[in-house]
Amino acid sequence: MSTIDALLNRVAKNQRHRRKWAQREGLDAYRLYDRDMPEFPLAIDRYADWLHVQVFERKRPLAEAVLVELRQALAELLALPSQQIILKQRRRQRGAEQYEKSQLATPSFTVQERGLRFEVNLGRYLDTGLFLDHRETRAMVRDWSADATLLNLFAYTGSFTSYAAAGGARRTVTVDMSRTYQDWSRRNLVHNGLNDRERHQFIQADVLSFIARMRAARAAFDLIVLDPPSFSNSKRMDSTFDVQRDHARLLGETLELLAPGGRLVFSNNRQGFRLDDAITEMADVSEITDRTVPEDFKRHQPHRCWLLQRQ
Repeated sequence: MSTIDALLNRVAKNQRHRRKWAQREGLDAYRLYDRDMPEFPLAIDRYADWLHVQVFERKRPLAEAVLVELRQALAELLALPSQQIILKQRRRQRGAEQYEKSQLATPSFTVQERGLRFEVNLGRYLDTGLFLDHRETRAMVRDWSADATLLNLFAYTGSFTSYAAAGGARRTVTVDMSRTYQDWSRRNLVHNGLNDRERHQFIQADVLSFIARMRAARAAFDLIVLDPPSFSNSKRMDSTFDVQRDHARLLGETLELLAPGGRLVFSNNRQGFRLDDAITEMADVSEITDRTVPEDFKRHQPHRCWLLQRQ
């Protein structure tokens, strides 16, 4: 048996298990393989009839010929067109690189997740439009959103906003620097029949500046989602942002926007991240990572997540 055959056997086994699980959960998109074998440092995500294959950096990268063979083998194994298998070299992200355009002209389409639909594009950008590892966190937000006001910061394509709207949020404010992703967030509401312009506001702004304005206005929200990048040096910001260096100040200022009895969900995917001890003096803090990491991401913890409530 060749090495690639061993990989295919693993993918086939995972697919048999995950397909049944995904059907029960109402999912079109899920992780199929997550660096299960050290010789194949890949993450393979299935989005309906497409595959998103990320090849992680390592000292001895996989040869181009191996990747060509891999695409064809996966297409045959899963009965998918080879052009619907998107391969990307995944290097360590720096700044806002996860939002930059790729070179692949692929169509957008929607996938179902627990009764909602989300627009994705597997080739046009380095990320797809839907972070699958926060599926459980989104479900929590929906459960907490009835008649609540939501503030969604660093919102990306607004999946938390759609979940909150579906959960009966009275009002949502979605903040991101990118017009492209704000438009995408609005389309996600449209895909779900939730686009009420009086209830759902989209603001294209630097999040840190926006928070300062809201603090000055003494605004308050029942539920805040804060999922910042690990690092950002966008030209639209006055200074750089490093989540390890800056999170204590960021959380302290964001907590000022939290209504009494409200909830702040804070997460990030910075490797080796440590929460500043000062945070526990600002709020009641509980780590909920064991509840937010989905079944298909448990091999490699993709993020850490905390729930904060004002003392």
